Amino acid sequence: MKKLFYPIIAGLLLITSAFVSVTSQEWKIEDNFSIKFTSKDPSGIFKVFKGSINFDETDLASSKFNLTIDVNSISMGNGMKNKKAMTAEWFDAEKYPTITYTSSKVEKSGNSYLITGVLKIKGISKNYKIPFDFKKSGETGTFTGAFDVNRIDFKVGKSSGAVPDIMKVEYTVPVNKK
Repeated sequence: MKKLFYPIIAGLLLITSAFVSVTSQEWKIEDNFSIKFTSKDPSGIFKVFKGSINFDETDLASSKFNLTIDVNSISMGNGMKNKKAMTAEWFDAEKYPTITYTSSKVEKSGNSYLITGVLKIKGISKNYKIPFDFKKSGETGTFTGAFDVNRIDFKVGKSSGAVPDIMKVEYTVPVNKK
């Protein structure tokens, strides 16, 4: 019985180990990040950004980004503009206090990367592809990139000649290995 038992256990261990996936590297977002949006007018930054980043250049299939921006942390260098941005017409911060992005796929794109996922602003979810570069140095790294968001797609304000519909979002996110 023992002679039969050990090969069966060894076989089961071998089979189950084939299904264990390697998890990608977890990164902690550092405080000196930069999330800014620019247009002719307005332009500004978000001061509160958090989330989880699991990214491994050698295992993109296991990589995952789950990110959150606190809408109330908007700063446009003008208190009146900041207050206006919180109103129902714009971000409706009371009802929708966060902007989120959750990835579904990460892939190589030339010398850079491309995240496919869902961007949710003001309760509206849209599929978005966000490009990024990643520079790694030992236990630290930095994600950088830029992309455009059409604010009208998310019902952030109304289309007018005073505020451009397209906002450029630029980010620099330094990270440390967890």
